Amino acid sequence: MTAPALPAVCAALGDPTRWEVLARLGEAPVSASELARALPVSRQAIVKHLEVLREVGLVESERRGREVVHVAVGARLGALARELDRIGRSWETRLLRIKTLAERPAANRPEANRPEANRPEANRSEVNPPD
Repeated sequence: MTAPALPAVCAALGDPTRWEVLARLGEAPVSASELARALPVSRQAIVKHLEVLREVGLVESERRGREVVHVAVGARLGALARELDRIGRSWETRLLRIKTLAERPAANRPEANRPEANRPEANRSEVNPPD
């Protein structure tokens, strides 16, 4: 999934009704009428939600006789899941580094090795600024 596409997909999924529509489409292909019967919104509202999901590539529609059936796009959902997992792993790595640094004894921290941090006059001037 390209970086510009991810915000659009997340925005589309930010609506609780669209989230529920997508969850139901993940279970089985259904028509807008079936979705409207199952959810507390009108058929017209369902059609608009389906259009938003279709625009970001999460839903495909196909005519079956007199009915249009909608289905979740598994490949697109898989790409979204992989991208979110990558972001999550990146944050876990950063947080682990911060935790490791925070748990080090003060003498072993990188800022303790800077020459200006070890000079007594540098430390005194910070604590007791000149008048």
